[in-house]
Amino acid sequence: MGEIPVQGTHEESLSGMSNAWNWAKTHTKYIISFAVGTAAFICLFIAMLQGTELKRVTIVADGQVIESVTNQATVAELLAEQGLQLHEHDLISIPADAELRDGATVTIERAFPVQIQADGQTTEVYTTTSDVESVLENAGIELGPLDKIEPSLTAMVEEETDIRIVRVKRVVEETVHPLPYETLKKNDNTLSKGKEKVLQQGQEGKLIKQIEKIYEDGVLVSEQVLSRTVEQEALNEVVAVGTKTEPAVVKSAVSVLSAETQEVTLDGMTFGVKGVMKNVTLTAYSAHFASTGKNEDDPGFGVTASGTKVTEGRTIAVDPDVIPMGWWVYIDGIGFRRAEDKGSAVKGNKIDVYFDSEEVAQKFGTKKGFTVYVIGPKKPVVN
Repeated sequence: MGEIPVQGTHEESLSGMSNAWNWAKTHTKYIISFAVGTAAFICLFIAMLQGTELKRVTIVADGQVIESVTNQATVAELLAEQGLQLHEHDLISIPADAELRDGATVTIERAFPVQIQADGQTTEVYTTTSDVESVLENAGIELGPLDKIEPSLTAMVEEETDIRIVRVKRVVEETVHPLPYETLKKNDNTLSKGKEKVLQQGQEGKLIKQIEKIYEDGVLVSEQVLSRTVEQEALNEVVAVGTKTEPAVVKSAVSVLSAETQEVTLDGMTFGVKGVMKNVTLTAYSAHFASTGKNEDDPGFGVTASGTKVTEGRTIAVDPDVIPMGWWVYIDGIGFRRAEDKGSAVKGNKIDVYFDSEEVAQKFGTKKGFTVYVIGPKKPVVN
């Protein structure tokens, strides 16, 4: 019988494993380096496989839908491959530097210029399809509550759209206006006919108006009165109109002494006279409205019937049938006066003496019993 080979014992197996373990411990650094290099190689290999992986993508731009199969890694590379240029203001659904994935849809919204006219200037902004309100918001342009805009805020903006803003401003002003007074006349039988006397001076009132004015781009386009308030009522003027008829004095009131001048001495003065008027009635007047019915800006204000300018201390109004125009007289207690004016109420034995002040004329009143010496056309020279 042959020999049976002796198999290795258990101790020998344990001894071999121990040697392997000892070898691994000795070469640990090499083992780790090998593992890292292997992993890096595997990752690089996978990346290369992905880089060359074909992707099916969709591009929506310029009114077209493009279906593309590409191995490009980013969106920017895909656009370059398709010859599509991305402008500064365009909107893109996926960032250009993003990784391109299978099944992606890349949408490009082209921006276009829009002109905005506002505040006296034109501004150009770029936008994609949007409404007017969004365009103004992006441009930083604010609207006032009354401003007008064309087209409306909700209108969609297209490439041919121009936006125009009209600035509207509302202003409320207060203005002051005079209220004219009326002149009321009442008959007075104590005042000679043809005479007038102001009993109450008229006074203008005051009206306050609130006026709304609308301006468009600084130009007034409309205005309307919102309210009227009478702050002060007008005070009517009251004028007394004389109705009293004075008894007529005939020419016999003048006594013509002779055709020649006769000398008289009065108050130490000697001069010649042609006639004497007895029991003459004197009244007074001024050039103002109460006496003449004329205002200072009326034509003929202060001009006498003979064409001279009224002068206090010289001018009197007479009846020309009694005392000829231009003749001088001497009124006892008054002095020398010249017949330059006439009046409808001055008849016969009556003379109206002129004063600059209406107040003085009113205070003069009516005086009777005067003697008047009729001198002639030349004023005497008293030595």
